[in-house]
Amino acid sequence: MLKLRTPIEVRYQETDKMGVVYHANYLIWFDIGRTKYVEELGLSYVKLEENDVVSPVLDVNVSFKKPIRFGEDAFVETWLEEYDGIRTVYGYHILNADGDIAVSGSSKHVVVKKDTFRPISLRRSFPEWHQAYLAQIEGE
Repeated sequence: MLKLRTPIEVRYQETDKMGVVYHANYLIWFDIGRTKYVEELGLSYVKLEENDVVSPVLDVNVSFKKPIRFGEDAFVETWLEEYDGIRTVYGYHILNADGDIAVSGSSKHVVVKKDTFRPISLRRSFPEWHQAYLAQIEGE
């Protein structure tokens, strides 16, 4: 299973009055990691959207363990936790420069038609996504 590590620039405007990255920004970092992960698999969200398909978030879980501050190096590590043909769960770790887990979390997504928001099957509609995700879940 692929675990992709993506560097994150910790920008000053992402910090709060305590000098710590504001908690909501980690969700943006999850999104950056997820997009890079999909690209690393040779897939593209743009191609989904060109077919009037989107992948909204159903659920997000975040656990804060250590602060990340402006000027520090950070990385988002992303992997596929679950996939059932319609729903996908991605796992995340935000790591500091020492490789310590600062934040861990997951996000659950579903693939839907943009106009109706009705779920669709990746297996039937986008078999390349289905095969790539199965390969990750099965550890290939």
